[in-house]
Amino acid sequence: MYIIVGVLVVLGSIIGGYLLEHGNLMVLFQPAELVIIGGAALGTIFIANPLHTILAIFKGAVGALKGSPYNAAFYLEQLKLLNDVFVYARKHGMAKLEGDLDEPEKSQVFSKYPKFLADHHALHFFCDTVRMAISGGVGHLELDQLMELDIESHHHEGGEPVAALTTVADSLPGLGIVAAVLGVVITMGSIGGPPEEVGHKVAAALVGTFLGILMCYGFFGPLASNMSKINEAHGQYLNMLRMGVLAFIKGMPPSLAVEFARRSIPPHLRPSFKDTEATLKGAAKAAA
Repeated sequence: MYIIVGVLVVLGSIIGGYLLEHGNLMVLFQPAELVIIGGAALGTIFIANPLHTILAIFKGAVGALKGSPYNAAFYLEQLKLLNDVFVYARKHGMAKLEGDLDEPEKSQVFSKYPKFLADHHALHFFCDTVRMAISGGVGHLELDQLMELDIESHHHEGGEPVAALTTVADSLPGLGIVAAVLGVVITMGSIGGPPEEVGHKVAAALVGTFLGILMCYGFFGPLASNMSKINEAHGQYLNMLRMGVLAFIKGMPPSLAVEFARRSIPPHLRPSFKDTEATLKGAAKAAA
């Protein structure tokens, strides 16, 4: 939502200022320049990246348009999930969780949290770690190292489409110059014609440079930055799960393990202690 607002502000400011200077909007409408710059940019994406990165770029762009799913309500729900799992494991034993971990979609514990199930990275991260703890023979320090390695791996993978899109954004001013040079070539071929025609071709060539710079610094660069922030937010979410699981594996009671997880949430998204306590007590009453 905020991306759309930002795009409208960028376009409104540029077009508004241009009109205040009594500019002609039709001069800026140059489909050929867009084809040159946009097509060349798309081509560089395919040249520089494997298929999974290309798909991740488009998926990340769509996710950025939807906005970050990580907010206080989301984290409160995930804390409730951790509490339910820990209470269930404390009551029935860790071994009882194995069936739920193998088929979380059918689990009476996990099935109540569709957002958690929809995030395959978080689902496998959590289930694989708890499964290792159940199997025994692995200390909490080794499990913590495994989780850190997993988070680092996910963070690196999530950064690949961001780096690729940033590279494309950096190339757009150069591609704008390419479009402008082609416009100059066409202009030189029309020297000796009517001045109006020559002037129009020069203006079209300059629009190519304008579009390249605008697309770089007004759209693609900020979009890559937004995708990077969402990737960071996902890493913070995985770290929250890590802290909760690690605390519970060390033998802490469910409520204290959940508090460890809550304290690891970024402050501007962290649910308050009272809200968390009320939510967990409400869940306990419902279960009773």
